[in-house]
Amino acid sequence: MDSDIRPDCSLDFVSHSVDQTRRIGQRLGEMAEPGDVFLLIGDLGSGKTCLTQGIAQGLGIHVPVTSPTFTLLNEYTRQACGGRLSLYHADLYRLAHAEAEALDLGIEEYLYGTGVCIVEWAERAAGLWPADHLTVRMRVVSETKRSIRMEPDGARYVRLVQEFRRRAFGV
Repeated sequence: MDSDIRPDCSLDFVSHSVDQTRRIGQRLGEMAEPGDVFLLIGDLGSGKTCLTQGIAQGLGIHVPVTSPTFTLLNEYTRQACGGRLSLYHADLYRLAHAEAEALDLGIEEYLYGTGVCIVEWAERAAGLWPADHLTVRMRVVSETKRSIRMEPDGARYVRLVQEFRRRAFGV
C-alpha cells in the first residue's frame, strides 16, 4: 500500500433532533482529552452551538453554554464551572478579518492549552488551526435533522472518531 494513501477515516451520520445532537456532543466531551481542538463548520442553525452544549455536558460542565457570537470567546474554566477540563468556545462569525482578529484575541493560547477548544465558523480562519484537530461539518437536512460529518486530522483524532463510531454505532 502506498504510504501517501490512507483510508478515509471520516464518519457521516444524521442527527434526528436537538436532543440527539446534544447527546452526540456529550459523547465527544466524555472522550475529550487536554488540548483537543474541535473545528465546527456549518450554516446558521445547523447545530454547532447545540453540539458544543453537549460537549460541555460530557466534560461535566453544568452551567449554561451559549454562543459567543457577540463576545467572540466564552471560557468555561474548571475552577469556575467545574468539569474535568476547561472549555474554550470561540465563534468567528462576526469577524471581518477572522485570522488576524482571532490572533488578536489570543486564540493560540486556547488552541495549544490544556483545555478543550471549540471554534464555530472555523473555515473563516483556516490558516490558524493546528495540523491535528477534528473538523465537524454540520448541515441542515430538515427542520429537525442535521447531517454530521466528522473529519479527523492526526492520529489522536482518527482514534477518537474510531472510538466514537464504536460507542455510538457498535462498529
